[in-house]
Formats: sequence, structure tokens, C-alpha cells
Amino acid sequence: MRTPSGGRIDRARPLRFRFDGRALNGCAGDTLASALLANGIHLVGRSFKYHRPRGIMAAGADEPNALVTVARDAARHTPNLRATQVELYEGLAAESQNRWPSLAFDTAAVNDLISPLLPAGFYYKTFMWPPRAWHRLYEPKIRAMAGLGRAAELPDPDRYAQRYAHCDVLVVGTGPAGLAAALAAAAAGARVVLCDEQAEPGGSLLAEPHATIEGQPAQAWLAEALRQIGASGRVRLLPRTTAFGYFPHNMIGLLQRITDHLPTPGPDLPREVLWQVRAKQVVLAAGAIERPLVFPGNDRPGIMLADAGRTYLNRYGVRPGQTVVVATAHDAAYQAALDLAAAGVRIALIADLRREAEGVLPQAARAAGLPVSVRTVITGTNGRLRISAARTGHVEGDGSVSARDAVPCDALLMSGGFTPSIHLFSQSRGALRFDRDLAAYLPDAPAEAVHCAGACAGIFGLGAVLESGYRAGAEAAVAAGHGAAPARAMPVDAAVEATGGFLGQVPQAIAGRGRAFVDFQNDVTAKDLKLAVREGFQSVEHVKRYTTTGMATDQGKTSNMNALGILSDTLGRPIPQIGLTTFRMPYTPVTFGAFAGHARGAQFDPVRRTPIHPAAEAAGAVFEDVGTWKRARYFPHGGEGMHAAVNRECLAVRNGVGMFDATTLGKIEVVGPDAAEFLERLYVNPWAKLAPGRCRYGLLLREDGSIMDDGVVGRVAPDRFHLTTTTGGAPAVMAMMEDYRQTEWPELNVWLTSVTEQWAVVAVQGPRAREVLAPLVEGIDISASTMPHMSLRDGSIGGIPCRLFRVSFSGELGFEVNVPANHGRALWEMIGQAGAAHGIVPYGTETMHVLRAEKGYVIVGQDTDGTVSLDDAGLAWAIGKNKRDFVGKRSLARPDMQRADRKQFVGLLTEDPAVVLEEGAQIVADPAQPVPMTMIGHVTSSYFSAVLGRSIALAMVAGGRARMGSRLHVPMPGRTIAVTVAAPVFVDPEGEKLNG
Repeated sequence: MRTPSGGRIDRARPLRFRFDGRALNGCAGDTLASALLANGIHLVGRSFKYHRPRGIMAAGADEPNALVTVARDAARHTPNLRATQVELYEGLAAESQNRWPSLAFDTAAVNDLISPLLPAGFYYKTFMWPPRAWHRLYEPKIRAMAGLGRAAELPDPDRYAQRYAHCDVLVVGTGPAGLAAALAAAAAGARVVLCDEQAEPGGSLLAEPHATIEGQPAQAWLAEALRQIGASGRVRLLPRTTAFGYFPHNMIGLLQRITDHLPTPGPDLPREVLWQVRAKQVVLAAGAIERPLVFPGNDRPGIMLADAGRTYLNRYGVRPGQTVVVATAHDAAYQAALDLAAAGVRIALIADLRREAEGVLPQAARAAGLPVSVRTVITGTNGRLRISAARTGHVEGDGSVSARDAVPCDALLMSGGFTPSIHLFSQSRGALRFDRDLAAYLPDAPAEAVHCAGACAGIFGLGAVLESGYRAGAEAAVAAGHGAAPARAMPVDAAVEATGGFLGQVPQAIAGRGRAFVDFQNDVTAKDLKLAVREGFQSVEHVKRYTTTGMATDQGKTSNMNALGILSDTLGRPIPQIGLTTFRMPYTPVTFGAFAGHARGAQFDPVRRTPIHPAAEAAGAVFEDVGTWKRARYFPHGGEGMHAAVNRECLAVRNGVGMFDATTLGKIEVVGPDAAEFLERLYVNPWAKLAPGRCRYGLLLREDGSIMDDGVVGRVAPDRFHLTTTTGGAPAVMAMMEDYRQTEWPELNVWLTSVTEQWAVVAVQGPRAREVLAPLVEGIDISASTMPHMSLRDGSIGGIPCRLFRVSFSGELGFEVNVPANHGRALWEMIGQAGAAHGIVPYGTETMHVLRAEKGYVIVGQDTDGTVSLDDAGLAWAIGKNKRDFVGKRSLARPDMQRADRKQFVGLLTEDPAVVLEEGAQIVADPAQPVPMTMIGHVTSSYFSAVLGRSIALAMVAGGRARMGSRLHVPMPGRTIAVTVAAPVFVDPEGEKLNG
């Protein structure tokens, strides 16, 4: 089917490839689709639901049928690629999808025979019995029978890169409008990013052999325009790059394919690059998509869009058939018929469903001797794996259709007009308007700094398209802060603008047989849409979901407007009253790998180890994951299990001294003349009068009044604070602080720096902590009178600069020694050696949790959730009494926050001291009540305390403080555990041990 000459392919570079195991030949410059057509192959797949034979219908991203899997090896196995966008390379191996055992003979095509039993929404009404059988029985079977390609099961070995870019003007599309826009913007001095999803810039000009621009053939003008764009030095041209998403503030997501077209991709190249481009102005020149016609049997292989047939002929040198019928409601199809006839294709019939066709192109077709028949529709098609004939009918004056003879053919080209590609404009939340003359939605009021040009703005005709593109580029450059572009005329000699168009289902003959498909990808017919209306669905969004029209990877490119036309006829309401579904990103599918970028494996969930980790590992520590950190959970001796090791470590800290790696705590420096004022506005606590060298327990609320994070805040100097946060909360706290600093209080002179990784921290806790540290510390008097609880000093320890805090999370005398991170291990070993004489033991996070629970210290995120307020947690004392405002203050005054029956933080003691409650267990007041019981709270923390010789628990209980001493119950499988409500502080309630 290849023409002897012509097209933009390189006939001197033949390429070998395989399709379903069959060896075939193509040429450099082919797509997989054009190469298959050149080999006479139209059958490329089976449909999603009915497994009907399907062929190539389009020539670009709007292809709904020709989805294939391309596999380089077992791991590089990519399903659901459009054959129209897969560039041919030597050795390419592609497979059809959704068929078994073969494409020509698919056993699942039985679905087509029973299609009357499978109308739209049939699964909602059919699979109701037996109860709960959908997920176990029906859904797996349906998914096995209907679907697209299968994803690879091995890890993706390719790399993906991500880049950020800023520009004055981003131009989407390199057709005539996009090229003109880029020329204008660059001439005005703007920095331009110009992208297009195709491998070769040019858009419709790549298949235009007749027109001239500025006195040159269109393709010669294209080459000169690209030369000028490159010579400007201001334009970044990104081919093979799809603009898939329009995000707020003119941020556009671009996906650039780097190696998919290469036979042997280099190991140093990423497969794809995800560009995130922030543009001052955007020009959308995305073109238009030809609409199919909705007639019975319109989905057979060999039926394609007229513009696609012209593209395959003029760009790829491929005839779509030998005997072709053209069915149209638009003049553009006549140009396709003329070009095909000139290439030796027999045009059996041009069936124009309009009442008359008297434009320049129809007249040229008649003059060329092509058979033109107006008021003629296709009433059905013949053929199994490829069309063999088109049945026609004549539309009478009363709208009825009288049958005519079947016309033999091996291809049928159809055109219902063109639909502007408004996907990106719609994603930007720009308003749309319906144009009755074009029978399409067009961009109206923009929501972003965006200009639309060419066919996507409803402008057709090459001269008008070039003019609109140049004007849009010039206006965008001015809006981006540049001068006016020089005036430039682009005279065009081309066929006049094609006219016409049709929406909905074509008039039908009474004897017409076969289903008329609206959404080819999802097997949705005109009958399905009418059924949805009969069943009560009138909103276009409801009809979309009930029938699946316009969903999946097609996103309504070829189906939406015809679906609206059918709904309009069925409901008796004009299309603007029906509305339009939202075009969802991505415009075409984007690989997960591109979104992940380098964030995969260890880089997706990086393993963070403290500088002390090797020393803890050498000491036999058992580690746990806390966020992204590896933390020592406990240090077993000999054959100790966790509970024995934790009991030993707890007793050592309470009676002697222990050391703990606290490096993972979040640490933030707040610096500047307004540092204290910044913290006053954020935290519930007062900070203005906190003296340098002193610390305070700080609490941070969300705007809704619930606890967000806590930690110790030390004032290092009048203009400098050292904040600590929870290990897991550090990023969120930093982000919140930066948000308020930049957007709410930009007038404050303050800077924030995350220093979590700068400091290694060793906590030394226990009655003998001072005895261990005193000989090591230099330049700091750590006596009780000079360095009281909640104070900090700068000095050195063993010659290492340090920042020493006297704070405690165990309730014992405690110090936290901060040193530069690269000295962390040396500090740990130094303290271990010095403490050996005092029986020092390293302890882990499990012991730390038991110690803090014995003191009733809250862990944010474990004992609290997004509903717990300061008063609920018993922390209302921390609020500065004279504070005018802080984040969350207003929410604390809400009536709901004042309810007496809110859950409050309390302790629990089991009647059997050996029983340790399960964390998360529910609490009830009356265990004899019927199921479902009324839950009044839950256990937040639960441990066995070796110091007390019994179990302890912390809980959130409704009205908990009023229930002190009362008996409650914890229902568990097989038994109910009785508990007594107690104060949450179990050890040293007076706090005397904080001073040793």
C-alpha cells in the first residue's frame, strides 16, 4: 500500500519490525500505525468490552483503537501505547492487546454475540446476587474478559528525569499557529519554550502538499521558520513533548520522550523527562480533532477519519485502501478524496449527508470525476476483520431514509467536522462557550494568562490560523513585559476554509443493522446513551459515568461532542443546557516513572541513619523504622527478648544512668530581630520574656485548634531560638512556619533554617547523669544551681563544640548534648566510656516510650490525633495568659471545644496488673450493653512498667478527668478487661527526680 514516492519518510532507510510475531518492513520516519498500513494491516486490536475487531482510526493522539504493547525485554514492557504515536525503529516488537488466542480469532468475542445482555450499566443491575459476591466472583471475571494491555510484572529498569523551567512565553503546538506564535514572541525578545507531542515540528503542514506561505511551498516555509526559530537563540524547542496538564499560576506539565524511538537507548539517557514549566504567558495552539460519524457498523477495521487518511498518504506515503468510500458532513473530506484519487486510489463514493455541497472543494471533486452524492448516509457496513462494503441510504425530505445499494470498498473515510482541542484550556478552568456554527465548544474567558490561537480557538483556514498565531505570540510577549513584535504578513495560497459539520447520530434507515459506536475505546453506542436517558440520567456527568463515555485514555477526544449531540436530540434540549464534562489531566497517559523521577527504591523512601547508628549496630541494637529514620529500638544482652531488655534498660535509667540517641528530633533555627514575635504568633506559649539560656516546652496548634506538634524551644540569644520538633513532624512544622513567614507575616524580619542533620544528639538521663557529664564538659558549669532544669549553654565536650540542654523526656535528671553531626559517634563512645564506671546503659525508643508513659508525657501523633485540643491533652496550662493571639486561638473558643464530654487524656490501670492492654483498644462504660456498644474512648499507649511492677496505659476517654477512680472496661476477643481510670502520671508525680 506504499506509494511509489512522496511523503516525509526516508525510503533509503528500511526498518524491520515485528507485530504479533510477524516480520514486517517499514521506513525511517514511519509510525507503527503507518508502517502497519503500508503492509496492508488494518486489524490491530480488539475492543474493550465486546472484543470486536478494531483498526487504525486516527493518525495522532486521538487514536482510540490501535493500542499496542511494545516490549524491548521482560522488564521494558509498556502497554496501551497508541500505534499512531509509536515511532518505528529497527527491531521494534509490538503486540496487539485484549485478545486470546490470537487477534484474528478471539474467543472472548462471544461478548459481541451476547451484547444485548450487556447494555450500559448492566453490572449495576445484574451482579447483585449473591450478596458480597461482586469483589470475590464477578469483578475478577469481568476484569479478565474486558480491558486493555497488561503491565510489566518486573521492576522498571529505566531512569526518569525531572526538570524545572521558567519562560516568558510557553507555546503548546508546533503547527502553523504555534510556529507563528513562537516567531512573534521571539522577535519581541521573549524567552520561549515551544513544545509539540510529535517527533517532527510542523503539525498539519507536514501533510500539506498544496499550499504556499510567503511564496514558498508550505513545507519549505516550515523549514525556514524552524531555522529562524533556532537562530533567534531565545526559543527552546521540545519535540516529542506532550503538554499533559495545566496547573494553577501558569504551571504546565510537559512529558518529553527521550529514548522510546531509539533502537538501543544509551545507558546515560533517561527514558523520559518531566518538565514543570512556569510561564508568564501561555499560547495554546493545540489544533483540532476530526469528529467521526456515528452510523451502524462504524467501528470496523478499514474505517478511519478522513484527515487521518490524508495524513497517511501525504506524510507517510501510504494509501489507506484501494477502493475507498468517503462519508462526510464537512468539506475537508473532499480534499482527502482528491489527494487519494491523485495517488491512484479509486473513490467509489463520496456520501455527503448535507442537503447540498457546493463549496470549492466539492466542486473540485465533481470536476475530477469523483462520484458525489448529497443527502446520503451510511446505514451499515459489511465485513468481519475489515470492511468490505458500505451500505448507503438517501435522506428524504421528511427525514426518513430510503435504502440504496451497498458500495464495495476496502476502506471508508469519515468526517463529521472538527472539534477544537480545548483540553488544556478547560483544565486551566477557563470558561467555554458553544459555537453553533462550528457545532463545538470554544475557549471563552480565561482563568490564567493564556492565549488561544488557530484551530483550538475555532479559527480555520491556513491564512487565518497563521495570523491568529502571530497575533497571540505578539500579545503574549507584550503581556510578559516585552516590546511589540515587528509586523509580519504571511500571505497564503491554499484551498479556502472547509465548512460544515455534524453532531450526534446520522439519520438511520429502518433496515439499518449494527451498532453505532460513539466511544470506540469504551464500546459505548448511541443506544447506550439513549438508554441512560430513559433510565433517568440527564446530567452529562452522570451519563458519562453510567455509560463510561469519554473516560479512560481517550478523555472524550473523539466521543464527547457526538455524545452531546445524541443527548441533545434525546432530551430535546440544546447542547449549551446540557453542558460539557470536565477534561481531566493527563491529556494523554503519562508513565508513573516520569512522576516518580529519581524518587524510587531507596530514593523514594530513603533510609536515614544517624551518625551514631554504626556504634548502636556494633552494640547489638535492634532497629525500627521511625518515619524515614532507622532508630535503635532496644539493646538486648545475650538471649534477651525485647521485653526483658526494655525492663532492664528502664530500671537502669530510673536507678542509675542511660544514654539515648536523640539525633532524629527535628531541629529548626529561628533567627532575626523579629524571631521572638514570630514564635509569639505561632506557638501557644509566651516567648518575648524568655531569657537567653533558658528553654520552654512549646506547643504548636493547627488552625482548627488541634495539637500539631510539640518540642523544647531554647533561646540561644535575643535574636536566635533553637526549636526541636517530633521526629516525624519536622518537615510539616518547617513547611507550616515557612508558609506563615512568607504569606501571612512577610513584614517580620526573621529567617528559618532546618538544622536537623547539622546536630547529633545524645540524651543522658538518670540520677547519675551529672556525674557522667561533669568531667567531660568544658566551659559549662552544669551544677543544679547554675544550670537548672530547662536551660541551655554553649561550650565544648571532650574538645568538641557542643550545645548542652538540661531537659528530660524521662522524668529523671537529664541532659541533651548537641554536637556537630560528624562528631556524633565520637560523642557516643566518649559518654559510654565515661559512664562505664557509673553503670551507664544505652537504651532505645521502646524504653524511651515506657519512661515517658510512666510520667504521662504526651506523644503527638500517638496519644493525639487531629481532634485533640490542648485541654483534652491536659496541656492548657501552656497557653500564655496574656497572649493576644496565636495560630489556632480562635478555634479553641468554639463551643465544640468547650464540651464537657470531649475525650480527655487519662491513665488506666488494669485490675490484673500483669495484663497489658492493646494500643488502639476501645473502651466502654458498660460491658453488658448490646452490640454495637457505645465506645467512650480508646487506649493510646500501653506498656509494662518494671519500675512499678505492673502494666500502665494512657487513653483518651470521654469526660475522662471526671471519671477518676471509676471502673471502665476494654472489650477484647474472648474476654473483657476491667480498668480503673487514674491520673496519667504514674511515677514521681511531684517531679522531684528531675533534679536528681
